[in-house]
Amino acid sequence: MSEIRCGSCSRKLGEGEYITLVIKCPRCGTLNHLRATRPISACHRASDYGETRASKSNHSLAGRKTPPG
Repeated sequence: MSEIRCGSCSRKLGEGEYITLVIKCPRCGTLNHLRATRPISACHRASDYGETRASKSNHSLAGRKTPPG
């Protein structure tokens, strides 16, 4: 579980897991809007895509024609 603190005065407002949360701080009156973040999926990163694709290539370069010039 993660601590939920006020963005203005840093008072601890609670602990837990959330997707979206709106909570008013009793100390300073700030309305805190909190939203959970998602981790980046490995299959959507461009650098992983290129490495995966290159490692799956089973084609031999033998017999290929060299480009002219």
